[in-house]
Amino acid sequence: MNEAANRIEARLKGPMPKLALVLGSGLGGLVEKLEDAVRFSYAELPGFPASGVTGHAGELVAGRLSGKPVLVLSGRAHYYEHGNPAAMRPALETLKALGVETLILTNAAGSVREDLAPGSVMMIDDHINYSGLNPLISEPSDARFVGMTTAYDADLKQAFEKAAIKAGEALPRGVYMWFSGPSFETPAEIRMARVLGADAVGMSTVPEVILARFLGLRVAACSVITNFGAGMSGGELSHQETKDMAPVGGKRLQAMLHHLIGEIA
Repeated sequence: MNEAANRIEARLKGPMPKLALVLGSGLGGLVEKLEDAVRFSYAELPGFPASGVTGHAGELVAGRLSGKPVLVLSGRAHYYEHGNPAAMRPALETLKALGVETLILTNAAGSVREDLAPGSVMMIDDHINYSGLNPLISEPSDARFVGMTTAYDADLKQAFEKAAIKAGEALPRGVYMWFSGPSFETPAEIRMARVLGADAVGMSTVPEVILARFLGLRVAACSVITNFGAGMSGGELSHQETKDMAPVGGKRLQAMLHHLIGEIA
């Protein structure tokens, strides 16, 4: 077991969580809902990356949500911060070492569809790795050849849809396209994304999905839509808009997660 996992396990009591969540920009409020929370700064966990993005707390929190034990990564490291698509590998390897079997990823994303408005939530059905980067480059074992046909677990997607119904929320499915960032996309790139079959665009999540599947974790993911893509609304995009709108859809996603975790954790 790795050193970070040893430090976490030494402070936790009771059964180790089988479920973990990664919270994206503006979604850290879910951490405040955890009961019996035990917090670990990324800085105190060997190998964990520093996150320099506002809206990302940079801490691992263990606690109970809907009565079930969970681990929450509040904040992530992005490729555009470190130039390393595998920046989250040590954190995900730690979750695996602790016995986590299911990973739920969240992010803030831009919509390329007129009917997918800011404040809504989209379940990721599949993704397009437009960046061309991969966190498994330089992995020496043949395990690097990870199948991605069912990257997003079918049973978890069905469970998410049932949770959305219980929460009284709409949850359309869609394809997420990963751009490297940190600059936002151009109007031409948004038009291209639409032609290629994307429904939302963003700067995270895809490398974590690849790593999670490499580690044998079941994966589900949702995007909180914070804006329309460049050229769709007439205005310029900004990270402040992301931070302002993420909590709106974040409340909807939190309601779904409460129902989901009560069923699967």
